[in-house]
Amino acid sequence: MDHRSISELGESARVFPEQAAAPRWQRRRERLERWAELLDRQAGTIRLFSSIEYMRPEQQALMRADRSPLTIAYEDPVFRSQGLRTDRLGDAIAFFDLSQGEAHYLLCDCHYTRSAMDVGRIAKRVRSVAGRRTFSEVWTKAQRAVTSLWR
Repeated sequence: MDHRSISELGESARVFPEQAAAPRWQRRRERLERWAELLDRQAGTIRLFSSIEYMRPEQQALMRADRSPLTIAYEDPVFRSQGLRTDRLGDAIAFFDLSQGEAHYLLCDCHYTRSAMDVGRIAKRVRSVAGRRTFSEVWTKAQRAVTSLWR
């Protein structure tokens, strides 16, 4: 192992300035958009969950199904590298920053006509959730508007 000072490393290495992390709502939107794209690439039907709304939170967190929208997300190496731990509902809710209502709307079969569903319809719903403005986004926009009035 070769030991060098920081100044010596700066001469031989490509150094990139640190970029500020994207706001939480922006990361959420990007992840949901990517998930919708992954769903659009799938052919055939997909499995949804049943009766999410009747389960206790600890039961919901452990839910999973083969060939579910969450399985498709988990198979993506980008999502796994960003921290998606499993294809269980609890991990997906945390990773995609979904509310319980949003998870239910996207993944429960009671919002569709049957439990094996066309992937395109689910992708469309994921995009609709991605397009919603979050409270944080609205608040930031309002703050900027007020600040610009006082300049």
